Amino acid sequence: MVIAREYSPFTRATYRRAGNLVASAEGDQRMQHPAGPRKTGTVGATAIGVSAMLGAGVFSAFAPAAQAAGSWLLLSLGVALVVAASNAASTAQLARQHPGAGGVYLYGREQLGEWPGFLAGWGFVIGKTASVAAMAITAAAYLVPEPFARPVALAVLVAVTAAGMLGITRTAAVATVIGSVVVAGLIGVLVVARVSPPLFGPADGDDAAFSAPGVLQGAGILFFAFAGYARVATLSEEVRDPQHTVPRAMLLSFLVVSTVLAALGWVLLTTLGPGRLSHAPAPVAALVETQPVAVAAVSILAAVSSIGALSAVLAGSSRTAMAMGRQRDLPRLLARQHPSNAVPRVAVLAVAVGAALLICLGDIREVIGFSSAGVLVYYLVANLSALTQGRSHRVVPRAVSVLGALGCITLVVALPLPALVSALGVLLLGVVLRVIAVRARRN
Repeated sequence: MVIAREYSPFTRATYRRAGNLVASAEGDQRMQHPAGPRKTGTVGATAIGVSAMLGAGVFSAFAPAAQAAGSWLLLSLGVALVVAASNAASTAQLARQHPGAGGVYLYGREQLGEWPGFLAGWGFVIGKTASVAAMAITAAAYLVPEPFARPVALAVLVAVTAAGMLGITRTAAVATVIGSVVVAGLIGVLVVARVSPPLFGPADGDDAAFSAPGVLQGAGILFFAFAGYARVATLSEEVRDPQHTVPRAMLLSFLVVSTVLAALGWVLLTTLGPGRLSHAPAPVAALVETQPVAVAAVSILAAVSSIGALSAVLAGSSRTAMAMGRQRDLPRLLARQHPSNAVPRVAVLAVAVGAALLICLGDIREVIGFSSAGVLVYYLVANLSALTQGRSHRVVPRAVSVLGALGCITLVVALPLPALVSALGVLLLGVVLRVIAVRARRN
């Protein structure tokens, strides 16, 4: 029997109301009412999915992944794709049963209980807080030389946070435009890189021996490059014929994005080599370094894409924190909304402060690893929740959810040790604080 049936109608209604205030799992602030019109078809849903997935990760994740996987980078990308696709399938199946429920935070509560739901929500908040930091660092890396990167990253974060306080976030239409421009720009970069290669190619000795831990660690880092795929899995309320449109859009989005990432990864490896790639602060710009105009265009493209993704993720993570505050899983202060625009300004500020600390203390490899750790915990709960669904709600084989759960655990364990320890430490801190809060409420 599904655990959710034990909750009272009032409690279930409360979860629904909280869920409607949470952005989709990857940060789209708008959630349409279930009774509203579903106007988007397969093409539109695919465009939304592609734009959500091609964010800062495509410009930043290949370098730290190459440090771990070396010349086996594309194998790491394949592993990350399999885990991401399994997670998306489980999340899409949950979204069909719980439309508008607000993501895995509430799916976990409905299917497994309060504690798994809390772990999913807290993992999402801390993971996406790190994503905000990574996106700001990526924008700065493409805009200014490395000595000035941290101050500029902090300035970008402050500007986007100020806009978020006013309720200014990236809409689905803007996201689709940015995604289309990113795809076109990356195709242009690939062409220029093959026609006019950079000054320095791969170095001798770049071909490293196969290392399973290195490949898995690279996959955990490249998992960040697929961030946004859950946006496809939560489109049930925004499309026509969601039972068919969502799976099609999810499949097409993965095909487009995986093709772009595979082509880019191959060109980066063969053009720069794993040695130079692993130390490139702006790897995509390094592909076209002999063409100043192309370098400037890539820098602008990376900055716009990263800042747009930052805005969306900041909105989504703060709304999840707000919903958790309403359920008293986090301090109630986070649930406060400004009377003029309903923005949870305390939650937005809390996420921004956490991201600022990560910008000051970590490099891009550690920040991406921290982000992947939190988000992989989130999707571990999603896969476990999907395994509890009855046959009437199951649309993918149980083996897919099992594969997703095992993949999440494997990639978490394989992440860089500093990122893993810090992420698990913050996750444990949240558990301790919730235990204290639960005991205080009972007393």
